[in-house]
Amino acid sequence: MTALSASNPAAADVTEWLRRLDTDAAGASNQLFELLYGELHRIARAHMGREANAHTLSPTVLTHEAWFRMAEQTRTQWANRAHFLSVASTMMRRILVNHALAKRTEKREAQLVSLSITGAPEIGVQAEPDVVAVHEAILALEAVDPRAAKVVELKFFGGLENDEIAQALDLSLATVKRDWALARAWLRRELGAAPLT
Repeated sequence: MTALSASNPAAADVTEWLRRLDTDAAGASNQLFELLYGELHRIARAHMGREANAHTLSPTVLTHEAWFRMAEQTRTQWANRAHFLSVASTMMRRILVNHALAKRTEKREAQLVSLSITGAPEIGVQAEPDVVAVHEAILALEAVDPRAAKVVELKFFGGLENDEIAQALDLSLATVKRDWALARAWLRRELGAAPLT
């Protein structure tokens, strides 16, 4: 039994509540949130672990924002718990990317103000990892190898272990390890950075 299945609600219970979303949206949604909150928050903490310490979002805010955005997806048919959590992790990554893009815009606007006041732009060092560059690299990987991109998303952003990823994607552990090794090398080349861990 993996840590994922040992520490979380029974998959059958979650799958049943996901099916009930069509007929009892409010009740099923409340029950799902209660059942999955701890796991969603753990995924959010893993995402936030890759962010700068001074980030303005917290894992709790990220969890709630992802939940609200997913609740708006009324036409989505959730296959099971793993599908739901995978989409939640993707949603969290998109929220962080959108947040990073908004921060870049704010910095550019502040730099323009600084330029007009001082006559010269400020030179700064980027303290946080470039979430947007990583996101774009994963999108490019997805075009080449969608499965490897999903492994990266669940491992790097979702904080899942290899055995948990294998379970969530219904893959063998060896396949997950191969996809992770391939994706790390590919992303290292794309980003021109140190390998992902």
